[in-house]
Amino acid sequence: MVSAMRSTQLKILNHLVLPVTILLLVSSGTAVAQNPDSSRTLLLQAARELMLGAGQCALITADNRKQPRVRTMDAFEPDENFIVWLGTNPKSRKVTEIRKNNDVILYYADGDNGYVSLYGKAELVNDASAKAKYWKPEWEAFYPDRDQSYLLIKVVPSRIEIISYRHGLHGDPVTWQPHAVDLMKR
Repeated sequence: MVSAMRSTQLKILNHLVLPVTILLLVSSGTAVAQNPDSSRTLLLQAARELMLGAGQCALITADNRKQPRVRTMDAFEPDENFIVWLGTNPKSRKVTEIRKNNDVILYYADGDNGYVSLYGKAELVNDASAKAKYWKPEWEAFYPDRDQSYLLIKVVPSRIEIISYRHGLHGDPVTWQPHAVDLMKR
């Protein structure tokens, strides 16, 4: 009888301890490190929300002296693999820089909600069907001759770093390093 009561008490205790422990882990932010599959999903969901909320992003390239160059871009929404498309003038400085070094960063800041840094490789795309798909009517004044004056940049990401206060994704308390997802590992 005592053994059966003890077993029931342990079961009740386990049912209480586990949810409380999970709640404490989630609220402290350590749950992200505990379960890689759910943390990856949470991080990518939070990253997508921040990218969409930001509206615009900064494209960061490097010039021939390895000096970073930054400009604001009107990017298309990331696809399911976080590939991002951008439009530009084929004679722009960014195109010259990408031809020499296609390592780029897209930086999305969403006010007080956090930020996303998307690291990847840029590809210059001059395909008519892709240019028709990735076009915004409000760009007509900037690209009067879409065939010659409009070029696409396709950014294929390898890594995403994220801080999202809404999702409790703060940087490391000592180093301030953000949470990260390596997209090349699937």
